[in-house]
Amino acid sequence: MPSTPSLDVLVMAAHPDDAELSVGGTMCVLVKQGYRVGVVDFTRGELGSRGTPEGRAEEAAAASAIVGLVTRENLGMPDGDIANTKENQQKVIEVVRRYRPHVVLINAHVCRHPDHCAAAKLATDAMFYSGLVKIETNEADGTPQEPWRPHHVLHYMQSVPFEPTFVVDVSDVWEQRIQAMQAFRSQFFNPDYQPSEDEPDTFVSNRGFFDWLEARARTYGYSIGATFGEPLYYRQGAVGVTDLMNVLGREKAFR
Repeated sequence: MPSTPSLDVLVMAAHPDDAELSVGGTMCVLVKQGYRVGVVDFTRGELGSRGTPEGRAEEAAAASAIVGLVTRENLGMPDGDIANTKENQQKVIEVVRRYRPHVVLINAHVCRHPDHCAAAKLATDAMFYSGLVKIETNEADGTPQEPWRPHHVLHYMQSVPFEPTFVVDVSDVWEQRIQAMQAFRSQFFNPDYQPSEDEPDTFVSNRGFFDWLEARARTYGYSIGATFGEPLYYRQGAVGVTDLMNVLGREKAFR
């Protein structure tokens, strides 16, 4: 048996802050429901126009505490070069086998940032290989890992919209979700952060982006009869159901 406790949900992200930006509310909801949630960041975000890798690590730790994550790792892949190599696949395979998650949330498969698409491809390939018996990996102490393939994989939405399979009602945790996102003070709009002269305004750091993010959450929330919602895309086709009434147990306001 693995020595590390398994996770119910593992969130994989190209950069520190992708998870909080895209599914911060979903993570907060899952934690409040009693599930074990963890994040694995692929890079340290060293190419970011604002902040530093060291600062991003501190921000990630603060955000993790706000959400209530049980673990967070950084694989140290080069920012801007998330290559789908056997070396990088092995890093992801080792993580998947260590935590044995039931559900994995990954970067968007279509996005303006090439790293997001690259991370999604790397993650999906590695998760397939992580289930193969003949691919051998070990823990840091040399203990052999057992094969494991997550049961469900979903993409979270980033800058490019898609037709979601699920929309998670995050209304009750919205303020907590915003606090977790704004823990990345150097990256997103935060009135308490004063950028240095060499830190330019970016696509995600301005107030307009912050307002747009809230508007989008309201849009998806409205579609399910909630105040705020976060969209997810289920990548494995149809979703198997054994209790349809339980799945459809939540009432939806008539539109």
